Amino acid sequence: MNKKRKNVVWLCEGAIMIAFATVLSMFKAVDLPYGGSVTVCSMLPIMLVAYRYGLLRGIVTGAVYGGTQLLLGMGALSYATSWQAAVAIVVLDFILAFAALGLAAIFKQKSCQNQATAFVGSILIACAVRYLFHVIAGCTVWAGVSVPSGDGLIYSLIYNATYMVPETIVTVIGGFYLAKTLDFSAQRLAPRSITADQPKGSRVLMSAALFVLAGVLVYDTAAIFGRLQNADSGEFDITGISSVPWLTVGILTAAALLIVAGATIINKKRK
Repeated sequence: MNKKRKNVVWLCEGAIMIAFATVLSMFKAVDLPYGGSVTVCSMLPIMLVAYRYGLLRGIVTGAVYGGTQLLLGMGALSYATSWQAAVAIVVLDFILAFAALGLAAIFKQKSCQNQATAFVGSILIACAVRYLFHVIAGCTVWAGVSVPSGDGLIYSLIYNATYMVPETIVTVIGGFYLAKTLDFSAQRLAPRSITADQPKGSRVLMSAALFVLAGVLVYDTAAIFGRLQNADSGEFDITGISSVPWLTVGILTAAALLIVAGATIINKKRK
């Protein structure tokens, strides 16, 4: 495929994936005070474009997606204390944070023999950089608003982790499943051939178990960290830890781990 045609295909596929990601971002598993949320793999379509078309195109796609998120989250600018703060929110929390999703191309393998490993590693890097931009915004322009002015860095690290950690886990699991299912190097996304040592039933079983674990981890994160911030004042209150339903958290987590362990044992016996 020549460069001009590849750009046209990228623009078309990128527009579709941005629309898809925008729709997914509206389905929030967890919605924290002041904008933090855990969505249903909303970053994944942008990361897929980045992995397929390269770092530069991925960054541009992510930045455009950040612009759509800005239009949907204009309410965040109402917290800005000055026009400079508003600009900083736009640049850090939207444009740069989502442009970082383009880093999902960083470990791309030419042969795609290790496609799943490369894609998951790239996802982790992209999510870490996005988290970094949110933390910078939190300890600067959001200080005194969503996080206390004193010790702003510590509180920004904690607050942004409450949604970025589960969001990353969900994205990693979704990305791993896609990388095992689809051939990213194909001109058109197509299912990968199933080898003898990768029975379809085994992959489906393990994927289902991992998605259960992801859902439980999202619940755990919301149940624990969601009680550490006062929605009215924005202050973090460690005493809220006493209201966490620890019994429910423990039972669900143990059950999810047992499901993953069982799926792993079954898969080994099928090989």
